[in-house]
Amino acid sequence: MTWALGIAATQSSGLRAMFGSMCKSLHPGHAAHDGLAAAFLASKNFTSSERGIEAPRGWGHVLSTKFDPDIITAEFGKRYELMSNMYKPFACGLVVHAVIDGCIQLRNQHGLQPEAITGVELTVCPIVMELTAITDPQTGLEGKFSVFHAAAAALVFGAAGEAQFSNTAVRDARAVALRKCVTVAPDPALSRIQARVTIRKKDGRTLTQRVESALGTLARPMSDADLEAKFRGLTDGIIGASQTQELIRLCWSVATLPDAGAIPRAAAAA
Repeated sequence: MTWALGIAATQSSGLRAMFGSMCKSLHPGHAAHDGLAAAFLASKNFTSSERGIEAPRGWGHVLSTKFDPDIITAEFGKRYELMSNMYKPFACGLVVHAVIDGCIQLRNQHGLQPEAITGVELTVCPIVMELTAITDPQTGLEGKFSVFHAAAAALVFGAAGEAQFSNTAVRDARAVALRKCVTVAPDPALSRIQARVTIRKKDGRTLTQRVESALGTLARPMSDADLEAKFRGLTDGIIGASQTQELIRLCWSVATLPDAGAIPRAAAAA
């Protein structure tokens, strides 16, 4: 009953209280569903207020204390927000991507083994501890909201995809041990795509990496190879390698396909 109440509550607009549960993934999926349903309903003459956004009791004023419609209409037809969208290389919140990026860089540059690490010091944007402060996650979904696990997973596995945020990975003895060595300090001077990572080793050496723009941001976009690697990670265990490759081919050529429906048809699991 409490799950049903929570699932119903979060569908109003999405609640942070749901972070670490399946409802967090429901948020964007439900929003996409509602957007498509709205377009279909409007096309069938389903009526609505014509001031649903800007009216005094409309969406903008109800959900924001600083609603400014000029931000929406400025450069209308010239600036497209979609062009500022970013791809996420890691299967967790953007605010810990810089931490993961820095840990993976240090791991790869120095061939780090988790057993040789005595401490991991993270300096991050303050919002990191507001959103991802779970110190001892017990499930993969909770791990997505733990900067401690994110850093440990990056150093232990050298990656931070879905597999590294699974129940198995969160309970991995190496990850559990290493995240106990992680300390976090907020720094208001850092943005949410920045971080400093300092690793202390048993041999007395200290390694530091500063990330100015996390991988996947507009300043450091993912390469085509990065995108394909992430796609393969998401389809692994769901569809076969040859089907995945065909999907990749279709996606890259979507602009020239005579029928975009070829993509969802090719994605159907056998």
